[in-house]
Amino acid sequence: MAGPASAPRERPLQRGEWRLLAVLGLPTFAYALATTIATTYLPVLAEDFTESSTLVGMLVAIEGIMALALAVPAGALSDRVRSRLPFVVFATPVLVVALALMGFAGNLAFAIVITTVFFGGYFVAYEPYRALYPDLVDPEIVGRSQSTQALWRGAGTVIAIGAGGTLLALGDPVPFVTGAAISAIAVLVFLRGVKRHPEPERPRETEPSLRAVFRHDLPKLKRVLAARGDLRAFVVANALWELSLGALKTFVILYLTIGLGMGTSAAALAVTFAAVFIAVGAPVSGVLADRYGAPRVMRGALIAYGIGLAIPMLFADTTVVALIAPVFAFGGGVVMTLPYALMIPLMDDGDHGLQTGLYSVSRGIGAAIGPLLAGAAIEVTGGGIFEGTGGYQAVWGVCSLAVLLSVPLVSRLHRATSE
Repeated sequence: MAGPASAPRERPLQRGEWRLLAVLGLPTFAYALATTIATTYLPVLAEDFTESSTLVGMLVAIEGIMALALAVPAGALSDRVRSRLPFVVFATPVLVVALALMGFAGNLAFAIVITTVFFGGYFVAYEPYRALYPDLVDPEIVGRSQSTQALWRGAGTVIAIGAGGTLLALGDPVPFVTGAAISAIAVLVFLRGVKRHPEPERPRETEPSLRAVFRHDLPKLKRVLAARGDLRAFVVANALWELSLGALKTFVILYLTIGLGMGTSAAALAVTFAAVFIAVGAPVSGVLADRYGAPRVMRGALIAYGIGLAIPMLFADTTVVALIAPVFAFGGGVVMTLPYALMIPLMDDGDHGLQTGLYSVSRGIGAAIGPLLAGAAIEVTGGGIFEGTGGYQAVWGVCSLAVLLSVPLVSRLHRATSE
C-alpha cells in the first residue's frame, strides 16, 4: 500500500516535467470542453421538448450512470495491458461523433441515446488516461500536476461556456459540432506528444480480459474499501463534490435565464466571468497543496465554497450573485483541482487504473444524484418558497449542503495523512 506522504515537499519543476504536464493536460482540456458543452447546453435544448426539470436532470444523470457502469472496468482493464493509450485512441472518436450529433437532438429519446453513447465513450477513454498521472508524474509534484491539469480543465470550461452561448445563437448544432472538432484536435496533439514519455512496464503475466477484471480486480477493490476508512471517506466526499458540481452545471444557465430573466448569451457571459476565477484558483491550490498538504487546503476551500453557494439561494438578485461569484468560484476552483491529489497517496502501486476507476465511480454517484435531486427541488419549490425564480434558487441550496457535508470527511483525511 502506498501510504500518504508524511510531509509534502516543494521543489522546482524540471523542464521535462513542465513539458510532460502540458502534454498530459491536453485531453483534460478536450474532455472538459466536450462534457461542459453537453451538460450545460443540452439542458437548454431539452427545454424545447420537455418542461420537466426532473426529466432534464435525468438526462444529465446519464453521466453518473455510465460512470458506475464503465469507470472501474475500463480503469482496471487498462492496468492489465501494456499501454493505456489505445483506450484513448478508440474511445475518443465515439464521444466526439456523439457530441457533434447531440446538437441535432429534437426529442427526448434521441437525446437519451446520444448522451448515453457520449458518456460511454468518455469514461472508456478518461479512466485509462487519468491513470497516466500516477504512472508518469513524480509524487513530489502531484499538487502542481493537478493544478496544471485544472488549468487545462478551466480553459476548456471557460471556452465551452463563454463561446457556447454565442454559438448557440447561430444554430443549435453549432456549439456541439465546434466543440467536437476542437476536442478531436487536442487529443491528437496529446497522442503525438506523449510518445516521448513511455509508460512504466506492467507485469506481462496479468490476464488482459474483462473476465479477469470481474473475477479478480473488483473483489480486490471491495476488500480494500472494507479495510480502508480513509479511502471510504474520500469516496463519499468525492461523491458529494460531484453532486454539487453536477447540479450546478445542469441548471446554472437555466437559473440565470428562467430564474433571473437573463438572455442566453448574457447568462453564458456571466458564467464565463465566474469560470475565470475557477481557473485562477487552480494553480494557487496546487502550489499550496504541495507546500501545506492537500487536505488542509481543501478543507478551507470547502468552507468558503459551501457558504458562498448558499448566498444565491437566499438572495435572488443579479447584483448579489455577481458580487459573491468570485468567492465561491475561486473556492470551486480549488475543490475541482485537488480531489485527485487527495486520492493519489491512497492508491496501491500497480492498481492505478483500478483505483482511478473508483475515483470516477464516486464521481458518478454524485453526478447521477445531483441533477436528479436539484431537478426535484426545483419542481417542489417552484410553486412555493422559491416561486419568484421558478424554483431555481433551490439548486444553490442543494449544492451548498453537499459541499458543507463533506468538510468533516476531509478533516478525517487530514488526520490520517498527519499520522
